[in-house]
Amino acid sequence: MKTIDRVFSCLLFLGGVGHTLGCFAAYGSKPELLLWSLSASLFLFLLAALNFVRAGRSGDRTLGWITLIFNPCQFVAAIQFGRVIQNLLDPRVIGFCLITLVLTAMSMRSINLAARPRERTEYA
Repeated sequence: MKTIDRVFSCLLFLGGVGHTLGCFAAYGSKPELLLWSLSASLFLFLLAALNFVRAGRSGDRTLGWITLIFNPCQFVAAIQFGRVIQNLLDPRVIGFCLITLVLTAMSMRSINLAARPRERTEYA
């Protein structure tokens, strides 16, 4: 499961790279729009990094909760983007929605794993 978690974290990072390149292509001559668009790219990179770290630290409830809150935020942003461009079936929308749904489920799994009491072993 860690591998799937890390793969989807990397996919989110690659989505951020694509977003960044698209920002420069679309808004290269409009610095104020470029700045705001690049802010979204920074969010994607940060969220991808948090998810990647969480994948390796399944016992970290705090990281699980942070990603559980912000992965759905990215899902909503992707849906809103689809509404703005009037195409909810755009591959960018579908891609980000699928990635963030998987990462949200993995965040929930991390929280549940961290909540389980661990077996204590006593040494003689």
